[in-house]
Amino acid sequence: MYKAIVMGASYGGLEALKIILPQFPAGFPVPVIVVLHIGDHDNEIFLGYMNEMCPLQVKEAESNEPIRKGFIYFAPPNYHLLIEADFTFSLTTDEKHNYSRPSIDVLFESAAWAYTKNLIGVVLTGANSDGALGLKTIKDYGGMTMIQSPCSALSPAMPGAALKIAHPEFSLKLEGIADKLIELVNSDR
Repeated sequence: MYKAIVMGASYGGLEALKIILPQFPAGFPVPVIVVLHIGDHDNEIFLGYMNEMCPLQVKEAESNEPIRKGFIYFAPPNYHLLIEADFTFSLTTDEKHNYSRPSIDVLFESAAWAYTKNLIGVVLTGANSDGALGLKTIKDYGGMTMIQSPCSALSPAMPGAALKIAHPEFSLKLEGIADKLIELVNSDR
């Protein structure tokens, strides 16, 4: 049974997330945890906008916070977001990974270790290869993997790298991602 969705986006990610996240219905039974490459820029305005658009509550993840369904969590600016074995968040300022902090790979790998086969990982548009190795880790631990089809991404490099390295189960146009995630989670219940 799926217990969480992790999602990573970089260049073009704001627009992609505005399409995907509002489609998750109220009462959606798993948390959605997102790394968006924003560097050290404040994401408060974007989170406020998304809270108005989404049936689920959107917030920045906090250290030691228990991960709960009904929430969309975002990594805070300039921190790596990790998931601990007790399903709480931790934050670090370790070195940048793939030129990024927060890093998608860091979130995905820690999520794979915590959730194993009960995890869905999604790599969206982006201009580097962050997320590819993390998505492979999710697959190696038995989780489900998905990318935005590179041809539909504003920047195809990130989903393209994930396609080559992780060989995900699904490669979908942006408009079909939320529907597939909802279907996977609901059919697994």
